[in-house]
Amino acid sequence: MPTIFEIRLLKGFCNLNFGQKPSDAEALFGAPEETQTLTDDILDTSSFVLHYWEHGFSLFFDVNKNNSLNIVEVDNPATILFGKQVFSLKEPELVELLKANGFKLSDTELHEWGEKRLSFDDAGLDCYYENGKLTTLSFSASDAPENFQYFPN
Repeated sequence: MPTIFEIRLLKGFCNLNFGQKPSDAEALFGAPEETQTLTDDILDTSSFVLHYWEHGFSLFFDVNKNNSLNIVEVDNPATILFGKQVFSLKEPELVELLKANGFKLSDTELHEWGEKRLSFDDAGLDCYYENGKLTTLSFSASDAPENFQYFPN
């Protein structure tokens, strides 16, 4: 098990890359405390999830894409992003850190129950705040195909 948990935006988590399999995750992190299968009939998706509750992260594998890693959720306060302990940053500091690394804030949403979401779509990152404190990060690989080129009209 790694001792430092590092987010590598659009690439992976620690030494686990997006696209790798659950067996690769277990070789790196050991057996999870819990596994779960989530299904969304409306979106026709299914995920196999490895929960590492004690270490503060969960790994989501897309069943429809050959059980490949596609989402990571982290709430471990020691998690590193761009060399910083991300959970110690206030909202403006986090926005500035991402901006300094080429990612701009694309959306914010305040839910009626008090949770606030900041989205950085080009980084595949959603940040969740409660009472001004960062509680969870969810990040994924880009859904854009690898050699995709956009040609404006």
